[in-house]
Amino acid sequence: MTRGLIVLALLLSPSLFAAETSVPLLSVTPGAGGQVIGVPGTSLPWLLLFPFLPALLLAFTAFTRIAVVLFLLRQGLGSATTPPNLVLMGLALLLTVFVMSPALKTIDTEAYQPYLAGSLEFNAAAERAAEPLKTFMLRQTRAADLDLFIGDDKSIDPKQVDSVPLAALAPAFLTSELKTAFQIGFMVILPFLVIDLVVAAVLTALGMIMLPPHLVSLPLKLLLFVAVDGWHLLVGSLLGSF
Repeated sequence: MTRGLIVLALLLSPSLFAAETSVPLLSVTPGAGGQVIGVPGTSLPWLLLFPFLPALLLAFTAFTRIAVVLFLLRQGLGSATTPPNLVLMGLALLLTVFVMSPALKTIDTEAYQPYLAGSLEFNAAAERAAEPLKTFMLRQTRAADLDLFIGDDKSIDPKQVDSVPLAALAPAFLTSELKTAFQIGFMVILPFLVIDLVVAAVLTALGMIMLPPHLVSLPLKLLLFVAVDGWHLLVGSLLGSF
């Protein structure tokens, strides 16, 4: 996955490979060697974009859907800190690697390795790297969401991957992923909501209104989740949704 993400980073920052004749924004001459280290002025916007590249790359993958569903699960359980954020993020990343592995292997084989070997120019490698990624994104994107960002552009054929620009496909894909994640999250939270309502009604009927309902409902929800092998069902459902 690391090699695939490197290619995607290069895809998002072509200006970092500006010609050597560009006017440097900053130059330093270290010691007596007289060697000048320069940064092209056109690279400044892309250098400022670097801190946001991880979020952008994850937005182009299955990470969004998986992470949102996992955090909705924790919300449904009623536990604010269990499982911890690091555990949920780690599970989301591992599942993302598994889901994206076919596309990333294709990127590595057809774009990254030929680019390292010198048999492909950067622009050609970027085009090859974009194709499997866009194919995955287009397969998960709803037509209505894509039409929202395409507008009246008749030159774009949603059935042809090459004709759909990444600038329109990326927000449409992320919108579709959020909708799908909320649909799955609703089905996950619904049984826990029923338990909360039943526990609250029983405690009220018994006159135990001072007892917080979540103290009783949390063990019941954990028992239900473990009894139905919830993690296996949830992970299987997430993988099957792709």
